[in-house]
Amino acid sequence: MIPAKLSKLFRGVAKLAAPPPDLTVSQWADAYRRLSAEASAEPGQWRTSRAPFQRGVMDAINDPRVQTIVMMFSAQVGKTEVLLNTIGYFVDHDPAPIMMVQPTEQMGEAFSKDRLAPMIRDTPTLGKKIRDVKSRSAGNTLMHKKFPGGHITIAGSNAPASLASRPIRVLLLDEVDRYPASAGTEGDPVNLATKRTTTFWNRKRIMVSTPTTKGTSRIEFAYEESSMEQWCLPCPSCGEKQPLEWGQIIYDYDEESKTTRTVDHACRTCGALHGEHDWKAGEGEWIARKDNAKTRGFHLNELASSFVSWKEIVHNFREAYRGGPEMLKTWTNTSLAQTWEETGDKLDHEELYKRREDYGPETDVPEDVVLLTAGVDTQDDRLEVEVVGWGSGKESWGIQYHIIHGKPDHPETWQQLDAYLERPWLRADGTPMVVTAACIDSGGHHTTEVYRYCASREHRRIYAIKGEGGPGKPIIIGSSRRNRQKCLLIRVGVDAGKERIMSNLKLEETGPGYCHFPAAADKGYSAQYFRGLTSERKVLRFVRGKPHYEFVKTTARNEPFDLRNYALTALEIVQPIFEQLLQAVGAPAPQPHKKKTASNGKKRFVKKQNIW
Repeated sequence: MIPAKLSKLFRGVAKLAAPPPDLTVSQWADAYRRLSAEASAEPGQWRTSRAPFQRGVMDAINDPRVQTIVMMFSAQVGKTEVLLNTIGYFVDHDPAPIMMVQPTEQMGEAFSKDRLAPMIRDTPTLGKKIRDVKSRSAGNTLMHKKFPGGHITIAGSNAPASLASRPIRVLLLDEVDRYPASAGTEGDPVNLATKRTTTFWNRKRIMVSTPTTKGTSRIEFAYEESSMEQWCLPCPSCGEKQPLEWGQIIYDYDEESKTTRTVDHACRTCGALHGEHDWKAGEGEWIARKDNAKTRGFHLNELASSFVSWKEIVHNFREAYRGGPEMLKTWTNTSLAQTWEETGDKLDHEELYKRREDYGPETDVPEDVVLLTAGVDTQDDRLEVEVVGWGSGKESWGIQYHIIHGKPDHPETWQQLDAYLERPWLRADGTPMVVTAACIDSGGHHTTEVYRYCASREHRRIYAIKGEGGPGKPIIIGSSRRNRQKCLLIRVGVDAGKERIMSNLKLEETGPGYCHFPAAADKGYSAQYFRGLTSERKVLRFVRGKPHYEFVKTTARNEPFDLRNYALTALEIVQPIFEQLLQAVGAPAPQPHKKKTASNGKKRFVKKQNIW
C-alpha cells in the first residue's frame, strides 16, 4: 500500500505533467475569465450565454483550418471582449507571441491601461503568469508584457517600427478602418503587421472594426473576401432563420415625447411581426454565404445586441436622422455595421471611358494643343505622372498617364522622371513640344526627396506643391521657401481645382474647358484610370451646424484625379496667354464648332480639323 504522502506526491507530479485540457476560447472564458468593474456593467464571471453570437466567433479561432477571422461588427456587441478573451486564452492555455494593433500608439496605451490591465488583475490565472508593470522583476512595460512561452506587444498602426519588430503568431487588429493608409513610409499597416506571422504554420489573424465609407473600408473588403457569415435567428411563426435587418423593422415613434412606443421585426418569408423578446428567444446560428475555409467573416449589427434595446436603437436613429448626414453616417456605421455610401456630385467613369478619341496615327499631341503641363504624385514604390495638353479656352487633351516604378528614395527613380519630363512630344503638324511646367506633390512620405528634386529645377518650371483642402481657397494660395532645401513650395487650394475639373468633365460639347482622352492603348487611359478620375464625390457636410460641401473618396485609388489637378495647377502657375501661343505657331483664330457623331454613336460638338 502506497503511503498517503507519496500518493499525494504522485498525483501532484501527474497533474504537472498532464497536458492542459482541450478548451476552446469560449470555454476558457466561461471557466476562467472575470469581468472588471471598470469595463463592464456586470462584473464577475464571464458568461458567453449572455451574448451567444460571440461563441461561434471565438471558437472559430480554434479551427486549425482557419487563419483569418474578420469581425465587421457594430458598437455595443462586445467585440473588444472577444479580443480580450483571445488574449487570455493564448496567455493561459496556448502560449504564443501575440500582437495587438490599435489605430494609434495613444489608443494602444489606453487599451493596455483601461482594458488589458484590469483583465489581468481580476482573472487569477492570468495574474499568476503576467507580473505587474510596477514589479521590479517583471520585465514588463505598458506596451510589452511577457509570460511563460510568449509575450504580448501592443502597437499603434502609425508606428512602423513596432509593427515590424518581431515574429508574431497571433495578430489582433482592432478598428482597422481607422488605420492610416500607410505606417510612416513603410506601406499598409495591415500588410506590414501580417508579414510578422508568416513563419508560423498555425498563425491566427483577427481583424475587427466597425465599417466606415463604402469603397474605402478595410473591414468591408476583408469581409467580402471571407465566408460572409450572418447571425440568423428563427422566425417565431414560421421558423425561417434569417439575420435581423433594419429594413425589416416596423416601429411606432412619438416625435413629441421622443419615445418609441413599439418595435417589431417582420419575417422576410411569412411577413409575421414579432417583438425583440420573441426573436431573441430563438436559438441563433452563424450562416455562411460563401465557402472559405481559411477566412471566416462575421457581420453583426446592433439589433442582435444583448446590451442595447430595439427601442433605444430606434430612438438613436431618429436623433441621427434629425441631426443630418454626418450623424446618420455615424449611426449607419456604428449601429448597423454597414458602410456609408456617399451621395452627391459624382461622375460616371464608364461614360468617360466610352468617349475616348483617336488622336490620329503617329502623333503624340493633337494639333489643337499649344502647351503641355504635367502632374506628378509620389507613392512608396513608384511615381505616377500625367502629361496634359492645353488649347484655347483651357480645353484639355490627355496625352499620357505614365507610371515610373521605383522607390522615391532611390536617385534612379528621379533620373527616370527627369528623362520623362524632358522628352519631346510630336505635335500633329510635326512640331516637337516639351512639358512647359510640372507640379509634384510634396505632401506624402517623401517630402525631402521632392524638395531636393524641385529646388534645382525651378528654371524648368518644376515646382513642389502642398495641397490644402477647404472651401473658398483659390487654386494658387501662395508660396514660401521655409524648408531646409530652400525649395519654392507652392500652396494649392485643391478643392478649387477639383471643382473646375469636375465641372469640365461634365461638358458634352467640345470647346472651352472640354476634356479629351486618347483611345490608344499605350497612353495609359484604361478603365482603371477613369475609375480613379471619378473617385471622389462632392457631398454636403455640416460643421458646427453650418453646411458646406467637400470632396470625399468613394474608391481607394484617386491618383488620376489628383494628377489632373496638379497638371491644372501647373497651367495656373504659368498663366499662358493663349492668343500669343496661337500666333507663335502661326495658327488662325478658333473657328465655330460643328456637330459630329462621336465614336460611341452620341452627338457632340468637335472642332474642325486644321483649326490653327
